[in-house]
Amino acid sequence: MATSTARESIKDDLKNLKEDAVTLKEDVKIGAREEAANLKAKAAEAKAIAREKAEKLKAKASEYYGTARERGAEYYDEAQDRFDDAQRYVVERVQERPIQSTAIALGVGVVIGLLLAGRRS
Repeated sequence: MATSTARESIKDDLKNLKEDAVTLKEDVKIGAREEAANLKAKAAEAKAIAREKAEKLKAKASEYYGTARERGAEYYDEAQDRFDDAQRYVVERVQERPIQSTAIALGVGVVIGLLLAGRRS
């Protein structure tokens, strides 16, 4: 009879073990669901932070672009004014001394022609 009591005890232990396994399985499922929900919430939070930072960077880049564009326009206008001044100066000098200007232009043309011809040799 001692063996039948031992068998009953083992059967009870196995039954308890099965019940504990089922309970543990359910607890693991619940824990996994909770952890997945936490991870989803953290991912959504990280996504919102990344989106906010991207918007800030976009605004800053747009600001830099606007500043660069304004400066470029200023530099272009200034260069255009200087070019116009230089052109007026040259036209005035040529009109004041047409023979001297023609001789200088001819000399410059000859020098450039000699330099270009020297490269071909």
